[in-house]
Amino acid sequence: MGLKEAFAAAACWLALPAALAPALAAPVGETVADEQGVLNPEELTVQYWAARAEDGRFDPGMCMYGYPIAKMGWHEPARKIFERCAQHGNPYAMPWAAWTEENGYDRPSDPAAAAEWDRKLAETGSALGQLNYGLDVLRGHGVPRDPALGKALVDRAAAAGESTARDLAAHDYDPASVTPTADLAHYRHPQF
Repeated sequence: MGLKEAFAAAACWLALPAALAPALAAPVGETVADEQGVLNPEELTVQYWAARAEDGRFDPGMCMYGYPIAKMGWHEPARKIFERCAQHGNPYAMPWAAWTEENGYDRPSDPAAAAEWDRKLAETGSALGQLNYGLDVLRGHGVPRDPALGKALVDRAAAAGESTARDLAAHDYDPASVTPTADLAHYRHPQF
């Protein structure tokens, strides 16, 4: 190696610490964004997926984060995740979208929107969706009451192996037989 090559190699080694300074200055694991990109992005955290839902973006990976985000009490981003995933055809997100609409943790309860998610899930052939929408229709909760349609939906769910639907049919399609506490507290029709 000649003198010229030795100086070039030394210059590279001397420039390396300056190039690495931003990365070396960040505490281990801290997310740092600069003009070169993002160091340690939060791509597998609930915060990352909540932020993506807030931005209106969709990624199939976000679907598994809706439930833990809801359980953390972050109901608005959880709702957005469930809605995005359900709108993109993920049937597992639909009962959770219905759950957020029904319970109204981040905004008033909307039984009609909850029943609509149950209907969409039922239309996919899901036994759970058929059971849930059947209960909505039997109760007249969020949709017009229609005992014949409700029983037919419950029967389809039972035929598909849904054990709660079989129990409901065995108890003459009385919703209180499968959800007694909820029926007393939530679905009881006003007396006046």
